[in-house]
Amino acid sequence: MQRLQGKTAIVTGAGRGIGEAIARRFSQEGANVVIAELSPKTGKAAAASIAQETGNRTLFVETDVTDPASVQNMHQQTVEEFGTVDILVNNAGIAVFNEPLDCTVDDWAKCMSVDLEGVWTCCKTVLPGMIEQNNGAIINIISNHAFTVIKATFPYPVAKHALLGLTRSLGLEYADRGIAVNAISPGYTDTQIAEDDFVRTGDAAKARAETEAKQPVGRLCRPSEVAAIAALLASEEARFMIGENIVIDGGVSIRMYE
Repeated sequence: MQRLQGKTAIVTGAGRGIGEAIARRFSQEGANVVIAELSPKTGKAAAASIAQETGNRTLFVETDVTDPASVQNMHQQTVEEFGTVDILVNNAGIAVFNEPLDCTVDDWAKCMSVDLEGVWTCCKTVLPGMIEQNNGAIINIISNHAFTVIKATFPYPVAKHALLGLTRSLGLEYADRGIAVNAISPGYTDTQIAEDDFVRTGDAAKARAETEAKQPVGRLCRPSEVAAIAALLASEEARFMIGENIVIDGGVSIRMYE
């Protein structure tokens, strides 16, 4: 399908994992894609790989979502290259896990600066242009931590709960301006970050098997599955969906005691 033909999409944190999968799917759907990534190594590689695969235009811009000047530069380069911004996917994020009283001021600030404030910075940068063209889609990649909590993961779920609130607030505020703001909350996803976590246990195969056994479907989420939902939300087909949070966690969050 070519549901995004002629559209321009910015995907933050798109150098690998879920972000790269979304950027790739958007390009397959016909969009011009901006890889807004902090790491030049992974960002350039993703942009080149996607462009080679799809033949569509890609642009890598080194972007630190915690720095408003960096985000503004990314937006300016996007507009200069493609003319408009039709879609924003706020995917960049970090996991900061502590017990609450062990969370330092720096831990709190680091988590909030990326997972919440960085998203808002990107949103408020692209929104004026979307309002002017009376059309746009913003998709926030959150987590099932946005509505459930695991002990000793503080302050990550605090940021994610707040990000769900931001999604709903912006969704309602700009629904009558042609802008659809929604969210996707993946569960445990099979990315390089997950694999690195498994390796750090000393027995990656065992750690993976134990994690997969906890999933009702018996496996981890695939990045491509998140990307498929993002493609729908980015398209004109989903413009009556406002402020929603699509959960893709294999049934983990609806399970009670076992």
